[in-house]
Amino acid sequence: MNISIINGPNLNLLGKREPNIYGSVTFDEYLISLKKEFSDIKFDYFQSNIEGKIIDRIQEVGFSSDYILLNAAAYTHTSVAIGDAIKSIIAPVIEIHISNTFSREDFRHKSYITPAAKGLIVGFGIDSYRLGVLSLLNK
Repeated sequence: MNISIINGPNLNLLGKREPNIYGSVTFDEYLISLKKEFSDIKFDYFQSNIEGKIIDRIQEVGFSSDYILLNAAAYTHTSVAIGDAIKSIIAPVIEIHISNTFSREDFRHKSYITPAAKGLIVGFGIDSYRLGVLSLLNK
């Protein structure tokens, strides 16, 4: 199984950014543990703060990866284009959020990703990615 993980803006600052919300572990540190736990899965990882690069990556891996775990971060609530990109590919997408977006500001309650995604995992901290993998293994 090949899973592409795509992270959006400011997630390059995990471990430093608002640790009370996002925790103190960097994504690179977390990815090492994810790869160890699921050693039979091939993971590739991409992060960008730029909407167009995220769309390019979705299109690049969306026909070759088995699944995509996507945390579009703030673009979740603003990007019709990312939602359209997901509709344009064949790889199923699991929408991931570290924080519980529904317990935060009202604008975070709207997602342009959810209608195009296979599923949504929200609010379990950085372990939301692990739960995304488990959901795919138990499908």
